[in-house]
Amino acid sequence: MPVQRLNHAVLYIRDVERSLAFYRDVLGFRVQVEIPGRAVFLQAEGSTNDHDLGLFAVGADAGPSAAGQGTVGLYHLAWEVDTLAELARIRGALQRAGALVGESDHATTKALYAKDPDGIEFEVSWLLPADLITDDVRAQGATTRPLDLAREIERYGAETRGGVGVSVPV
Repeated sequence: MPVQRLNHAVLYIRDVERSLAFYRDVLGFRVQVEIPGRAVFLQAEGSTNDHDLGLFAVGADAGPSAAGQGTVGLYHLAWEVDTLAELARIRGALQRAGALVGESDHATTKALYAKDPDGIEFEVSWLLPADLITDDVRAQGATTRPLDLAREIERYGAETRGGVGVSVPV
């Protein structure tokens, strides 16, 4: 199965309007199709895909996901941005929304972690371009460090285009 990319994700949420407001106002998704009170299909900013995210309401009484806390399930989705400037912009929006729960430097990936109104975790990341992976970056390996976004912007430049899904040399 030669997968090229993830086409879209679908999440079960409690309230369509609440989740729509978050994904639209904080992350910039656009409504493509809405079934009021039941579902909404969203397109990411800059995407030409039919939809990138589907949200299906299951009701206000739905319990939290137990995935990773005694049951199997998806941990999180990761959305990739083009530049560190964009990562910084999204970080500010997530902070203002009270949704940011973590920031990590995974050597070749600079990542923000956040939770939506239903507590569903997601990642927003920038990938280091393959031609900028140095021996010191390789030496970091799988070690995770706290993200110092200002330092990364100084090191790589705010507008340097990220690895776009491929951060290892061919």
